[in-house]
This record gives sequence, structure tokens and C-alpha cells, in this order.
Amino acid sequence: MEIDIIYQKFKTCSTISTDTRKLQQDCLYFALKGDNFDGNKFVDQAFAGGAKYCIVDDVDALKSDNCILVDDVLTTLQELARHHREVINIPIIALTGSNGKTTTKELIYTVLNTTYNVKATIGNLNNHIGVPLTLLRFSEDMDFGIVEMGANHQKEIAFLCGIALPDYGLITNFGKAHLEGFGSIEGVIKAKSELYDYIKLNQKTAFINEDDEKQVKQIGDYSKIITFGNSLENDCTLTFESANPNVTLLYDGSKIESQLIGDYNYGNIAVAVTIGKHFNVTTENIKKAIEGYQPDNNRSEIIKKGTTKIILDAYNANPTSMLAALKNLKQLDADKKYLFLGDMFELGADADKEHQSIVNFIEDNFKTNTVLIGKNFYKTKTKGATIKFPSFEDLKPTLKDLNLNNTTVLIKGSRGMALERILEYL
Repeated sequence: MEIDIIYQKFKTCSTISTDTRKLQQDCLYFALKGDNFDGNKFVDQAFAGGAKYCIVDDVDALKSDNCILVDDVLTTLQELARHHREVINIPIIALTGSNGKTTTKELIYTVLNTTYNVKATIGNLNNHIGVPLTLLRFSEDMDFGIVEMGANHQKEIAFLCGIALPDYGLITNFGKAHLEGFGSIEGVIKAKSELYDYIKLNQKTAFINEDDEKQVKQIGDYSKIITFGNSLENDCTLTFESANPNVTLLYDGSKIESQLIGDYNYGNIAVAVTIGKHFNVTTENIKKAIEGYQPDNNRSEIIKKGTTKIILDAYNANPTSMLAALKNLKQLDADKKYLFLGDMFELGADADKEHQSIVNFIEDNFKTNTVLIGKNFYKTKTKGATIKFPSFEDLKPTLKDLNLNNTTVLIKGSRGMALERILEYL
């Protein structure tokens, strides 16, 4: 069936759904397939739950006249999203990067939302399914759409750009993330820079951190850029002031005191400020937005339990973000520091080397009070002061005996480690 016919049906529906457990009345249900599920088998449940139409790619799933048979449900979802994006024709800001994507996206949204009608990716729905779902939430009455793009292999960002067709793009940073799929840091840079490739090919605009040599090198001599950094020659001049623990910066004669910790968050804040300035958001509104943004979902949260201050950064981890968190902890003013660090996933053949590198840094800079959790950290060579556990279950019995009064605690690990569980025992 032609995509414009499906689009006409989409416009009569309340929303898009891919999960029969989360249906809204009069939604359009896409029967997606996965390794362990087949949405075609849930068409009856979809209609019972309120779906108006169901998009299927299995003839046996044609339960009523309101079932629409296509060659591939996922491809149809992606084509519908691109078609919708072209119809509504609003400015789209796309961002990717190794670290800080979701935080940066939320900061940009918070700044622009003070002045404009704007929507952004919910959570981290940033892949080949999440980006189309994000676009299909956007409408022509919006001033901006913000689309987060994630990737763990080459050509993925290029593919997502072909769906979202962004007008503006930015890369938060290049780091050692998803090395299993990218192969090396050079592979990471190449993959993330597919956003720049799209921007340059289509004569769109990029926001560039002039203080980041890798970004400057990758964008090359392209002219349609908005620059930010410490130099007065930039389109937006900002100055990093401190991060002890919260990031503070100077902009347009104002001091902005964020609720984000770690100097690694400075660049994320800076690009949000720059985008606000470029689109004529007042300094007062930019300051209000940045200072009011409260991190959540295990991302650089500061939690206080009595005299214990906990830095909960357990949403995800890779060698670059782990090292940044450790360097930040090192420079914080605190009488006593304690570390709970979990394995970093998706490092492939580099896993042993990267985990050992983190351990070496820890033992050079933190002489005591370090706990490592996970199979990869358990295999590392450590000195006597570092304690290792092969799993969280092995760690649990020791947690109740810890005395962490007057202590600053860092909890960081990959999502699969779910180290936020430590909070229950502190």
C-alpha cells in the first residue's frame, strides 16, 4: 500500500503504538517483530485495546478490514515517519555523540521551551525505531523538534538522518563507547561524524564546540557553523568557572549555576546556551532554564542520605565517561570518598585493556575505598586496597556493614549492572 494512503489513516488516529500493553484509544498499531516476539500475533489484543488500524506483514494477521498488510512493518514505520517529517516541515535539531546525548537533549529542550513550542525525544528513544516514533509525535504547529540519535555501528547515524532530515546538527563528543560495534575510537569518530556528513552534503547548519579539537577537525572548512567556546571570536562566548560539585559558567555577563555535576557536563550546557542564543532566547530565560534543570534517571544525580552525599551516575558507562567521572570525583572537596564501579559493556576485544586502564587510574589516584563489581573488573590485576566482586549478588552481603557517614560516594556502571540497587543498602 502506498505510504500516502497509510498517512491519511495515520492522521485520523490518536497516536502510534508498538506495544499492546500500552495502547491508547484509536491508535495506529504497528506489529513490529523482534528476536523474541512477533507483533503480528497480538492484533486481536490491539483491536480489543482500542487500536483503530493495525499495520501487519503477516497474511495470517489480517483479522479485519482495518488491518493493513505491508511488506515490512518496520520499514513502513520508518517511511511513514520520513513522510510525516516532510509534510510538517518544521526545523529539526539532531544530536548524537558518545556521552551526554540525553542530558544535552533535555537541556536544549528546557532552554527552547521557555520561548517556543517544542518537543523532543522521550527518554532515549534514539534508534531505528525510536527516531521514527519521535518524529510521528511532532506536529506542524511546533516551532522546533529535537531528535536524539544513537548508534552502535557504522551507517546508523546516516540512516537516521535520512529519516529525520535535520536542519541543525551537533555532536556532544567522541569517546570510547560501543567499541564492540565500532572497532576503535577512529570507528566511533567516523560513525558519529555521519551527522556532519549529512549536514555538509545538504547545506544545513552545525553547532561546533571550538574548544573541542576533534569536532573542529571533523567539520573541516565547512562554513555554515555556529561556534561556541571560550574565545571572543566565537558566535557564543562562554567561560567555565567551576565544578565543585555543580557546574558553573559565565555567559553574557551572568553567572549560571547548574544542578549538574562534573566539568564533563560543561560542554552539554554550553551547546544548549548557544542554541538558545542563536534562536533569540533571552539571557534571563536561558539562565532560568539551565539553573532549573534537575538531572534524573540515574544520570549524574546527587542524592543525600544523612551525612552521605551520593553521586548516582549509573545509567551507563564507557571508558571515556568513567574516566571523566573519576577525574571529577578526584577534584571534589570531600573528607572521605568511596567508589562503587560496575563493568563497562560493549567493549569487545578491548574490554580487558579498558577495564585495567580504569583500575590503574584508580590505584594511582584513590588509595582506598574502591569497590569493583562485575566479571570484567573482577579479572583485572589490583593491589590490596581495591575490593572486587564478580557480581552484585556477591557484593550485597557486605553493603549493610559499611559506614559511609560524612562520605562522598560515586556509583557508576553500565546500564546492565543496575548499580542504583546499591541505594537500597546505604
